[in-house]
Amino acid sequence: MSVKLKQVFSGKRLDEIHALYETAFPASEKKPFSMIVSGQGTGLVEILSLEENNRFLGLAIMAKAGDRVLLDYFAIADEVRGHGAGSAALQALRERYQGMRIIIEIESTKCEDEEELALRTRRKKFYLRNGFTMLPYYIDLWGTEMEMLSNGQPCPYEEYLDIYTTAFGTKVSDKIHFLGDAPAADEI
Repeated sequence: MSVKLKQVFSGKRLDEIHALYETAFPASEKKPFSMIVSGQGTGLVEILSLEENNRFLGLAIMAKAGDRVLLDYFAIADEVRGHGAGSAALQALRERYQGMRIIIEIESTKCEDEEELALRTRRKKFYLRNGFTMLPYYIDLWGTEMEMLSNGQPCPYEEYLDIYTTAFGTKVSDKIHFLGDAPAADEI
């Protein structure tokens, strides 16, 4: 599968992205979509449509600061999930942001609900299988414990937090907190 990334500013495709955004993420993890759109106006946020032959496959919302880019939101449309679109999209993102540190947050796999644990573990394995590696710390993202990954490049907590401060301001970054060191990679 060959996925193309297209930055979207308005129109029907932005409406599709917004609809997927609203259904794919829990309320506790979402920023107001208007804040994301405004951030794109500054050049610090990119709203990307994932497409194959002009068919909408999903979304990637990126926040940038210096040589760092946060995959803030990533979702594949239900009807194409499980057919390689996610892996192809990650490869396209690696190419687009070549030379930059790509940071990803995932919900912690320290979870007691078996169904939720299975989903979180599958998500973590997906990113690891696609060449991302664990960063050595956990964070609290608006009340949700998150594990951190990168494209193999180190990114200390302070530099990660600076992405939020730069792209969205302290109103957002003040709600993110360091929780502590993660286990070594061979303990995961």
